[in-house]
Amino acid sequence: MRLDVVTIFPEYLEPLNVSLVGKARARGRLDVQVHDLRDWTYDRHNTVDDTPYGGGPGMVMKTEPWGEALDEVLAAGYESGASGPVLVVPTPSGRPFTQQVAVELSERPWLVFTPARYEGIDRRVVDEYATRMPVYEVSIGDYVLAGGEAAVLVITEAVARLLPGVLGNAESHRDDSFATGAMADLLEGPVYTKPPEWRGRGIPDVLLSGHHGKIARWRRDEAFRRTDLNRPDLLERSDPASFDKKDREMLSILGWKQGSGGRFGREPGDVEE
Repeated sequence: MRLDVVTIFPEYLEPLNVSLVGKARARGRLDVQVHDLRDWTYDRHNTVDDTPYGGGPGMVMKTEPWGEALDEVLAAGYESGASGPVLVVPTPSGRPFTQQVAVELSERPWLVFTPARYEGIDRRVVDEYATRMPVYEVSIGDYVLAGGEAAVLVITEAVARLLPGVLGNAESHRDDSFATGAMADLLEGPVYTKPPEWRGRGIPDVLLSGHHGKIARWRRDEAFRRTDLNRPDLLERSDPASFDKKDREMLSILGWKQGSGGRFGREPGDVEE
């Protein structure tokens, strides 16, 4: 996979040289190119922003440097043999960045990121490049950052770990929270390692039993407990067809009932028994 990032703060992307992403780059799994947007400015102040039409506070990133930068980045990528670019625009006004979106992006050969600052990029830039390639406008959460570089780091790490050969154990992401399949609407439960006792605290006996079926069931039940506690909205929108008999029993213990429409919901006052 090739990743290009155009930013006014290239140094912000230094974390892409460490951890799993850094190792993936060293192994040739990822080709990451970071570009300074100010290289495509021509005044002595390297201006990349201007006041917004219609008035209002803040500044808007200009079309000219972004257009020239993206044209050159795309041309260089094509020349190196890359193909199938996707423009990824981190923005609080985008659709939620979810595990499913990470999976979609991991299947693309080339991602081009445009992290913005100030009030964002002139809309014409996104509209222009949407005529040339797919565009993903994505938000990593319901909050506003000073710029999109942190979002680039989040998205890159979520995507990169899904690429073949990046994780040490290819099965590691199968049981992640939100993982495609049985964990799609569940959070991963608690995990434990050695020693078996620490500061008077042990670990659940089932994890020492060696009974793989009971361990799998315990882990799934704990996933339901944590999801119920922290993200009940996931259970509300989940597909009931994905739950087996034991899952339904656990949901009942947690106070969830299946409504006339088939979905599970909690009635006011329900508590875990």
